[in-house]
Amino acid sequence: MATKSKSPTDVKLSPAEIDFLKSNEMCRFGTASRTGEPHLVPVSYVWDDNRAYIVTDYRTRKLKNLRENPQAAILVDSGVTRKLILISGPVEIIEKGKEYQRLYKLFYSRLDWVKRDPWKEGEAPFIKITPTFKAGWGLG
Repeated sequence: MATKSKSPTDVKLSPAEIDFLKSNEMCRFGTASRTGEPHLVPVSYVWDDNRAYIVTDYRTRKLKNLRENPQAAILVDSGVTRKLILISGPVEIIEKGKEYQRLYKLFYSRLDWVKRDPWKEGEAPFIKITPTFKAGWGLG
């Protein structure tokens, strides 16, 4: 079932969808260049406050695409349980400040690889995706 809204706050996620998003840490992250060329990569993410957050390096194709075309999508799926959710919407690039520090602490608390390979503010930006569309199955 797909849902598209006129504003980000109109996309309502069910409790099952929220639990599924919070219980996973890997997704496929899709961006497109200004000319529409798609780019899809696996990334870690954190779901918090009805937004998806990822972190990336400055020299990545995905960040270049987002600077040209600030829209993205994530696909979170579980092949074993045949559940999935696709979320897309506008992005914001967070490079410093209080929100950056909050997100770093959140990633550090939830993802083991961040503890093994920490970084400092200014070394890797966060990407915030605000959902304006969702589609999925198997999540009631």
